[in-house]
Amino acid sequence: MSQDQLVQNTIHFVKKTLVEAEGGHDWFHIERVYNTANLILKKETADELVVKLSALLHDIADPKFHNGDESIGPKIARDFLREQNTSEETIEHVTKIIQHMSFKNSLDKSQGSFTSKEMEIVQDADRLDAMGAIGIARAFNYGGFKNRALYDPRMPPNPNMNKEEYKTSNAPTINHFYEKLLLLKDGMHTETGKKIALERHQFMLEYLEQFYKEWNGRD
Repeated sequence: MSQDQLVQNTIHFVKKTLVEAEGGHDWFHIERVYNTANLILKKETADELVVKLSALLHDIADPKFHNGDESIGPKIARDFLREQNTSEETIEHVTKIIQHMSFKNSLDKSQGSFTSKEMEIVQDADRLDAMGAIGIARAFNYGGFKNRALYDPRMPPNPNMNKEEYKTSNAPTINHFYEKLLLLKDGMHTETGKKIALERHQFMLEYLEQFYKEWNGRD
């Protein structure tokens, strides 16, 4: 099987699997991450197949929708790629990226670290989709899905949470800006990612300024 055919098969599989996914973690999220990863790839030297497969499969079973189980996604990805007769080397790399790339895993100081140029590209692409206009839309979409408050001045954000605190937090959506979204800019790896992140970070700051102005009834 050609690499192009494998990628097309993966796209079909992901679309089918995520057909009823929450709006911020659906096929369109995957497609945006995939497209951004391909954009970053133009200026980076990396294994293109690993990047493309990882971008497509990174949220095939997001733990937050599976009772926090972080083993399901890598297993689904591994089983699918084996069915496609993908090389074990590629499968191992892709599943390691899926296991390690999430923001919450960066909060776990006890977890063994893994990195590669391919992971840096996919991680940048995924984190960029959590920033800017779409990042804001996704945050409030998920907050609504979980029936969380928009904002509660009595509940200050905690930007220094550990992984378990982050996973179990039910804080208002505005807190999520300070606990994740505004922290992403400084975690970018690639030059393309850093450039795009600057603009999206600034947009979020401007949004928050307007939000507080309207919340407090100021003109």
